[in-house]
Amino acid sequence: MIIGSAYRRGLRDSASIALGYVPVAISFGLTAVHAGLSPWLAVLVSLIVYAGASQFILISLLVAGAAYPSILGIVLLMNLRHVFYGPTLMGFFAGPRTVSSLFMAPGLTDEVFAASAAGVARQPAQEQESWYCGLQLGSYLSWVLGTALGAFFASDLLGQSPVLEKTLGFVLPALFFALLLEIRRSAPLPVLVAAAVGAVLAMAFLPSYLAIIVGMLAGGLMALRRA
Repeated sequence: MIIGSAYRRGLRDSASIALGYVPVAISFGLTAVHAGLSPWLAVLVSLIVYAGASQFILISLLVAGAAYPSILGIVLLMNLRHVFYGPTLMGFFAGPRTVSSLFMAPGLTDEVFAASAAGVARQPAQEQESWYCGLQLGSYLSWVLGTALGAFFASDLLGQSPVLEKTLGFVLPALFFALLLEIRRSAPLPVLVAAAVGAVLAMAFLPSYLAIIVGMLAGGLMALRRA
């Protein structure tokens, strides 16, 4: 049962996530339109995919003319961690679950998971699900809103600020570098080196979008070897 006060509390607690989501989502909206997508299509991507870095990858692969199966495979590989997030998330709830996990899963992101790891336990058992639903809805709406702002105001922003247009080329590299730094905190260095070497070597023989998959597989094999 959705409890009003708990649901609103979850919405309020999503503000900290929204502060991080909106700027990145604006960058995505700008990047998508700059790459040739219509504003409505850019928003539709955020509405359906809602996967942060994977959306930037999706846009870059579409622009590069990658095959749809390759795009699907790369996006799925980038989000395989959610297979482990789901069961762990269900373990956070102490009370009986009245909301199906099928409805709770689509809003699960790295940030929502991290907030839930500490926040669910602070809620009364009968209000935990309502709080979580509010948290994920607020986070989702902030991402979609940020995308819409970037997508629909892209032309005006780019026209008034030529410097902004030139900096769009740095959005993806900057995002990837930030992700690499974050991964470095939890992943052993040999795993990252194996992934990088695998991708670089594969680029000599394969298209870049396939080299990414090779790099992921190389890193995964190194992780299994060290386990």
